[in-house]
Amino acid sequence: MIRVLIADDQAMVRAGLRLILEAENDIVVVAEAGNGEEGVRLARREKPDVVLMDVRMPVMDGLEATRQITEQVEGTRVIVLTTFDLDDYVYGSLRNGASGFLLKDAEGDQLVEAVRVIAAGDALIAPSVTKRLISEFASRPESAEIEGLDSLTKREIEVLGLVAQGLSNAEIGEELFVSETTVKTHVSHMLTKLQLRDRVQAVVAAYESGLIIPGS
Repeated sequence: MIRVLIADDQAMVRAGLRLILEAENDIVVVAEAGNGEEGVRLARREKPDVVLMDVRMPVMDGLEATRQITEQVEGTRVIVLTTFDLDDYVYGSLRNGASGFLLKDAEGDQLVEAVRVIAAGDALIAPSVTKRLISEFASRPESAEIEGLDSLTKREIEVLGLVAQGLSNAEIGEELFVSETTVKTHVSHMLTKLQLRDRVQAVVAAYESGLIIPGS
């Protein structure tokens, strides 16, 4: 059973999300929070698998709450869910440890799938958000040093580049003519060497380091 915490300052939104999620037989909502501070407190207590996190909330916003939860609650992963797709929210959420980012206009089945994907240890960013994220890096002339990058094999660098383009393991396998299992192994090794938590952090690292050039 996937245990979910919903953090949103609008009671009707929380009720709607709960209704969608609890219609599934493998998901249960264990708590609801009306602000970021309450979200952090409940996450510490309930230790959910996934937190659905609104960005704009009173007392403590979703970006800070995401940072605290991902740093303090082991095994809990955050999906940022907002009506705003502005670059600052996308970039800030991912840098603060979010494993997924979805807009609130996503369909119910997309939300459910996102929760399952994140709970399984993968990461997810809406396609429209991915485009904005790439644009964000395109506007940054400087690149950052990413520790461990020089330890990657040629194939692992290829895999990192394809992950940064948003390809799934199956799609990467087709691109490189290898099995999906082999791709998973390469991704795992790459994340370990770069000391990254998941694919979202790998996307950020690929663009920040200049390894991948937006538009290339």
